[in-house]
Amino acid sequence: MNCIIIDDEATARAIIAQLCSNVNSLNVLEEFPNAIQAIKYLNQNDIDLIFLDIHMPDFTGFDFIETLKNPPKIILTTSDSKFAIQAFEYDCIVDYLVKPITPERFQKAIKKAEVKSMPVAASTASEKVETTSGNDLYVNIDRRLIKIDIPSIYLVEAKGDYIHVKTENQNYTVHSTLKKIEEKLPNDLFLKVHRSFIINVNKIIDIEDNSVLIKKDVIPVSRSNRPELMKRLNLL
Repeated sequence: MNCIIIDDEATARAIIAQLCSNVNSLNVLEEFPNAIQAIKYLNQNDIDLIFLDIHMPDFTGFDFIETLKNPPKIILTTSDSKFAIQAFEYDCIVDYLVKPITPERFQKAIKKAEVKSMPVAASTASEKVETTSGNDLYVNIDRRLIKIDIPSIYLVEAKGDYIHVKTENQNYTVHSTLKKIEEKLPNDLFLKVHRSFIINVNKIIDIEDNSVLIKKDVIPVSRSNRPELMKRLNLL
């Protein structure tokens, strides 16, 4: 997940950046000492997650959220616990971290961010999460249909009621099932190798024992799916 850090204290930004560096799925793009600079950045860039301090001069964290038309996932970071109830009135806020932040508590917040997508349309959203058109896959995220180039997908992972769709350029969290997206992906490119994983066979880098390497992800291959995987490979 591409993320930014907004906090008026340099030490606090450094601590969060260090915590992020220990999580492979996080990529810190920028740090900002105030919300105004962050708003200018967000007007030109898309991100997945914001670490946001509540107490900042002139412009609070909640003021900042109110300015965003389509906010990404947000983890609040603060030394004040009294705003926790107010915080969860916002659908975009996935967790509330009270400083000093421990690595264990930070990891728990990241897991929440990874599995929680924005609210989807109330009307039969599960029936229209993905639709396909040629080489395109459309996913319903935050009441918008986002187009994904199917060949760019290298991995789909199921986590609870959500799936993570990983592409060459960006990752997406969608409220859906692995079975549903499997039905919409071309069989000549994609293969379900495990009950929780679908891979793009063309993106395989290495195979060892009962696992495959795709990008930096090591994916388990179940015993029942391994024969089909081997059939797909152009073996010498």
